[in-house]
Amino acid sequence: MVGAILTQNTNWKNVEKAIANIRRAGLLDPVLLRRVPRERLAELIRPAGYYNIKAGRLANLLAVLVDEYAGDLDRFFDGGVDLVRRRLLSINGVGRETADSIVLYAAGNPTFVVDAYTYRVTTRHNLILEDAGYEEVKSLFEDNLPRDAALFNEYHALIVRVGKEFCRKTPRCGGCPLEPFPHNVE
Repeated sequence: MVGAILTQNTNWKNVEKAIANIRRAGLLDPVLLRRVPRERLAELIRPAGYYNIKAGRLANLLAVLVDEYAGDLDRFFDGGVDLVRRRLLSINGVGRETADSIVLYAAGNPTFVVDAYTYRVTTRHNLILEDAGYEEVKSLFEDNLPRDAALFNEYHALIVRVGKEFCRKTPRCGGCPLEPFPHNVE
């Protein structure tokens, strides 16, 4: 859950450094992390960038998790995908991608995560219109694949890999595993 907040607008390597700081401090526990003053939390997560903003967002998530659910993730994740997603979206600083990441990766429930790579790959391969919104892209996968967390996880990981290696802002279509499929590039 910490990683889902910290990965906003940064790369995973920096998130790993921030999480390592939290772990080294012995604070990778919702109840303990909730007690950390915001300034100290910001220092711990500095490598993830936008650390003051993210410290606030993380504090908001921890407030709900600890104050309302006593830090019990099983209770927090109880109620099914839609309820947990709504619960997360009600927290200031948690948007759809972050909520879906938490539901899929932390709770292990089937919901598809749409990120910049997903959007780029699907629009360049004419699977979705460029003006499609988050929910429309999400529905493309959820309506056409079995609702299975492991499958959604794998699909998302493969899309991220294609996005990082080939479907960059400046595309490298040669050698892309999706190259045989119809695509349009700016």
